[in-house]
Amino acid sequence: MARGEHTRKWLWRWKKNPLRRRDDIVEAWIVLAVWGIVALGGVSAGLVTALAGDEMFARQRAERQSVAAVLLNDVPRTVTALGTTTDHRLASVRWTTPSGSARTGRTQVSSGLKAGAEITVWQDGQGRLALAPPSSSTAAVESGFLGATAALALTGIVFGAGAAVRYRLDRRRIDGWGVEWDLVGPRWSHRTG
Repeated sequence: MARGEHTRKWLWRWKKNPLRRRDDIVEAWIVLAVWGIVALGGVSAGLVTALAGDEMFARQRAERQSVAAVLLNDVPRTVTALGTTTDHRLASVRWTTPSGSARTGRTQVSSGLKAGAEITVWQDGQGRLALAPPSSSTAAVESGFLGATAALALTGIVFGAGAAVRYRLDRRRIDGWGVEWDLVGPRWSHRTG
């Protein structure tokens, strides 16, 4: 197929044609709107989500700080049913907050450690235990993943809505053809007898 023929077929809804129906024009605008929203909205949603994620991770890196803690009980290695060992387990630790008060809590620590071992834990601005903030490179990857997910989610919603509207238009066209056939069909059918 020549390139010009493909372009003509692709743009048939936009050209003047005595067979073009009002529904064809509506469908053409719907298709254009869907692609426009996907292109502009998807990029916007992706960028906004990625930037928000990056800001959140940067805030976590700024507010969380590492502190030295003491393990309060032994953390044995656990062998799973498949014969592998788990690397981390929940254990009790004691640490000192920036204000100087001693606190205890439970957090994930490496398995195989004995009570009294010094470990590093992370705390938030209020002195509560928190997960370690992601590094800059990990945060960039996670922000990019969140942005791509937001863009794909918007794309799916927009394509789904466009498909639903086009389905309704198709049903309306088929119903219109049925009504027209009921009017014209009897003139074409020659009954003998």
